[in-house]
Amino acid sequence: MRAAAAARPRLLQAVIDAFRQPDVRQKILFTLSLLVVFRFTANLPVPGIDAGQLRAIFESNAVLGFLNIFSGNALRNMSVAAMGVYPYVTASIIMQLLVPIVPSLQALTKEGEQGRRQIQLYTHWLTVPMAIVQGYGQLVLIERLGGINDIGLSGGSLLPTLSMVAAMTAGTMFLVWLGELISENGIGNGISLLIFAGIVAGIPQFLADEVYGQTAVTGIVMVLVFIVVIVAAIVFVQEAQRRVPVQYSRSLFRGGRMYRQSGQTHIPLRVNSAGMIPLIFAFSIVIFPAYVASVFETSDTQWVANFSGKIKDIFDPSAWGYWAFVFILVTIFTFFYTLVIFQQQNLAENLQRQGGFIPGIRPGRPTAEYIMRVLIRITWAGALFLGVIAVVPFFAAGITGQQSLNLGSKSLGLGITSSGLIIVVGVVLDTMRQLEAQLLMRQYEGFIR
Repeated sequence: MRAAAAARPRLLQAVIDAFRQPDVRQKILFTLSLLVVFRFTANLPVPGIDAGQLRAIFESNAVLGFLNIFSGNALRNMSVAAMGVYPYVTASIIMQLLVPIVPSLQALTKEGEQGRRQIQLYTHWLTVPMAIVQGYGQLVLIERLGGINDIGLSGGSLLPTLSMVAAMTAGTMFLVWLGELISENGIGNGISLLIFAGIVAGIPQFLADEVYGQTAVTGIVMVLVFIVVIVAAIVFVQEAQRRVPVQYSRSLFRGGRMYRQSGQTHIPLRVNSAGMIPLIFAFSIVIFPAYVASVFETSDTQWVANFSGKIKDIFDPSAWGYWAFVFILVTIFTFFYTLVIFQQQNLAENLQRQGGFIPGIRPGRPTAEYIMRVLIRITWAGALFLGVIAVVPFFAAGITGQQSLNLGSKSLGLGITSSGLIIVVGVVLDTMRQLEAQLLMRQYEGFIR
């Protein structure tokens, strides 16, 4: 029995060990069952939708293809989960940016678990109006492109429009609830797992429609090589970190005598501590002008239609200027988001309070300045990496001849874009760490080196 276990791969043996433990097995099955519920929800359409018209416009519009990338075809089906959890993600990002600006929110972060729960409640409240606005905007865009009819806030269009927006908003909040159930009772971060499931769910459709039906064997092999190289690079950079040494020294008085305690550890500063957030920021900004232009392109006013057409051409994803702009934005947002998160953590202040110090650096402000210098240096590598990852599909599409790697005239190729790969790899690594932690608590050997 032990010999057979030793011969198995570590990851496979870890899965077997996990299912042998009743509580870990229950967490895994609970997570999988809620992901199945999510996929059923993603195929439940809102009322008044013509599937044939929707399919036609999604095949010819790159903007809608981008909006559909993380929804697992939910937007393409115009389901109640068409927006996914992205209104919640946007609300979370906004709250993170507001914390260092608003004093009351900053005070809540210092109140521990109670303060965190209050900020989470504010995030939920902010998600609802953002879901309403985003849902109505998507309906208007799809109506202008001929996918649905009678969208408006007056006359006979009012009630059908309100019912669609209400259904889509309720679908988003339902998915947020599912994600929090997974986080509390399952394995991994629930919201991230739902995004991961949406991306992975589109891979079979991609393989069937784009690779098997249209691409030669050489193109398929080159696409697979591209994916392997990108995944390896993402894992390498995501796991890379600079370890800043920290020493702890405290004096304790017991029974009238002084005792000194000391220890040594490190602060792990990640090369890419911003994750995929800069990509979401950058693509949201870059796609917004094209999104608005698509709405007004069919205007009856000639100059408005012409101006919208020029804007859409300028932000055409098949042009190199578009991707150069994306690269610059991703680099800028990586620094911006990393510095915002760093300021919220108050590392130097927490170290001084706990009796810790960096060897050779005075506590307090000099420590904060030293950590900031180190963070900026290593963030250059993370920012340039994310910028390259963002624009790689443009060059890979030209090399492989597979237009689905790009935001070209056809679909986006779900699960194959580098942004999707970053999310997939990040979620897998995070879930593996949590599973390993569950096994190590029960004295099983870990599987991540």
